[in-house]
Amino acid sequence: MTPATGQPAPGPIASIDALQQALQSVGYFADRRLATAVFLALRLGRPLLLEGEPGVGKTELAKALAAVLGRPLLRLQCFDGLEQREALYEWNYAAQLLHLRAAEGRNTADELEQEVYQPRYLVRRPLLQALQTPQPGALLLIDEVDRADEPFEAFLLEYLGEYQVSIPELGTVRAAVPPVTLLTSNRTRELHDAVRRRCLYHWLDYPERERELAIVRAQVPEAPAQLAAQVAAFVQQLRSAPYGDRFQRAPGIAETAEWARALVALDTIALDPEVVVDTAGILFKQRDDVAALNLALADEALQAMRAGEQQRIEQQAQEGQGAQLEQRARPQELAAPAHPAPPASAPTPSPAGARGPG
Repeated sequence: MTPATGQPAPGPIASIDALQQALQSVGYFADRRLATAVFLALRLGRPLLLEGEPGVGKTELAKALAAVLGRPLLRLQCFDGLEQREALYEWNYAAQLLHLRAAEGRNTADELEQEVYQPRYLVRRPLLQALQTPQPGALLLIDEVDRADEPFEAFLLEYLGEYQVSIPELGTVRAAVPPVTLLTSNRTRELHDAVRRRCLYHWLDYPERERELAIVRAQVPEAPAQLAAQVAAFVQQLRSAPYGDRFQRAPGIAETAEWARALVALDTIALDPEVVVDTAGILFKQRDDVAALNLALADEALQAMRAGEQQRIEQQAQEGQGAQLEQRARPQELAAPAHPAPPASAPTPSPAGARGPG
């Protein structure tokens, strides 16, 4: 049963295509390479390390995959100074102290020690919760692992390699059901090779135009078709050279969808420089980036976007014409007559005076 719905948990994903379709059904549009990496992580029972720029959909993938698999999502948000007890467990000291006071004078010191270090006094954090989640198991997201320090990376090795952790008072805790584990990194620093070796790896880039347009249509269905297409194309333009070099951070997928919602709220039918500048604070979150998207740059980028869209339409038309010509030629090839067979050679006359067998 899934924890959220009480319905039977979905069965194993049978193929990469099935995984793509399942993710798309919950609003996540994965390309073939990403779906392959996730599929192999599931089949091989290995953690998957996702690296990429902020806003490309790493965290959203974990949410979508948990929904597809019918597993509870457990999230460990990493930060500088994260300690083991915040990731794994700590003891409920208040409850232990109450037990000691109640048992005072009735038990020996050894007995008291055994009683207070029992699982019921454990406060389970995400790593331990992931290991002890019953069927169908959990999905653990170790988010922004690059923000944690190197000692914490070393602490993760046992979990990543064997799906187990060691608790001094209780011994080794092994996974009841191996959790699906995703790690994300924005590459604020390089991760240790020991962590990378224990994971499958995928670099997640910004989506191409068609996939980003599909995301906008799925998340903002009320957006008119023309506006949705312009939003996806314009954001693609801002990320590409020479415009991308003018910003500290390009807009992510979440900003694209949020911008589309804002434009719908403003009853925008088509993009123009003024509305782009007025809503720049939705696309960018840094003061310098918002200031960089001025009227002149917005107008220039819009013109480049329109030229690119026109070129794309013409290219599609040419490809369509080529396909039609190929289809027309194919029946003619099939109907073409076969080459005529060479005429049969006439019998060679017998030499004069020659006689056949008598």
